[in-house]
This record gives sequence, structure tokens and C-alpha cells, in this order.
Amino acid sequence: MTFEDDELYRDITGFAQDTPTWVQHAVEVWTEAGILLFGALFVAAWWRARRGSPRAFAIAALAPVATAVAYVCSELLKSGFTQDRPCRAVAGAVPSLAECPPTGDWSFPSNHATIAGASAVTLALVRRAVIWLTAPLALLMAFSRVFVGVHYPHDVAAGLLLGALVAAAAVRLGTGPVTRLAEAMRASSAPAVRWLSGPGPAAAPVTAYVASHRRG
Repeated sequence: MTFEDDELYRDITGFAQDTPTWVQHAVEVWTEAGILLFGALFVAAWWRARRGSPRAFAIAALAPVATAVAYVCSELLKSGFTQDRPCRAVAGAVPSLAECPPTGDWSFPSNHATIAGASAVTLALVRRAVIWLTAPLALLMAFSRVFVGVHYPHDVAAGLLLGALVAAAAVRLGTGPVTRLAEAMRASSAPAVRWLSGPGPAAAPVTAYVASHRRG
């Protein structure tokens, strides 16, 4: 499997070598820390959804699960394509900023980009407006993998697309069953289960309280 983006890879990694040291270090940190940031956003989405409808809670709970499914798919594809890393395969390229992964840790598609694409889309399904944050973060994370020299441009493009499509499909398929599960969890007699799923919309008991007093 070959793609015609060796020259683009050389251009990006050459540009990376010419950037200030602090920029290189910042991108090296971000290329791994981005996953932690998306993880924190998943936790925040779950916490907020605890006071939402069962369906909103279901989508928030499915977001990290769907992202994990996308990651597994990317790993399976890697095993099928067995494309070597550009930091070994591209002739005339400058040394990569990050350590080149060992042989057998294949390049196509990018796991990081897959996770980024999946995270961006699923978080946007939880709350649409957040796409203005998650999309740039995902693109930056994908670009950083080429910048540090461990992926081809086509690796990260495929990863973003794969992650977005697989995760969106997983959320769509799982929303119905998980919504019913959320309803059952909120009706559970176990305090830990009710805490995990949250109390649901706060307006419901207030409305009931006002209505009962009006009747009185």
C-alpha cells in the first residue's frame, strides 16, 4: 500500500525542525496530552448529563465507549495494512522529533487521529456547540503526529475519518438500549447506581412540587 505524500511528509517534518525548541516540545507534549484532555471532556460530559434526560445521559455514557470501539477498529486495520512508519521509510526526511516506534508498530491508520476524530464527534453529539472546541483540538492532534515525524499525512486523515464514522455509528446504534438502561439505573434501589446515572432533570420534581401546592 503506497500513497503519494512522501514529499508532504518531508515538508512538514522539515518545517518542524526549523521551529523554535519550545514549539517542538509543546507539540511533543500535546501529541500525547491531547488524549488526556479528551478524557477529561468525557468526564465533564458525563457529569453534566447526570442531570439531563435519560437519552442525553446515554449519549454521554456511550461517547468514550464508541471512541474505544473506533480505536479497536484502527488497530485491526493496522494489522491488515502493515505499513511501516515514515520515520524509517521516507528517504531524505529529517530525523523525527519523537522516537520512531519499533518495527511492528504500524503506521496506517493513526490511532491518535482515530481517537481524536471519534472524541470530537461523540462529544459534539452530547452537546452540539462543543464541536467548535473539539474539531480544532482533533485536527491539531492529528497534525501533531505528522509534525513529530511518526505518521504520514494520509495516516492521520484516514484516522480522523475512521474515528468519526465508527464512533458516530456506534452512538447511533447504542442510544436506544443505553437510554433504557439509564432509565432503569435511575429507578434502581442501589444508591451507587443512582449516583452514577444521576438524578435526571432538576425541573421535574420542582414542577411536581408547584403543581401539588396549586392543587392544595
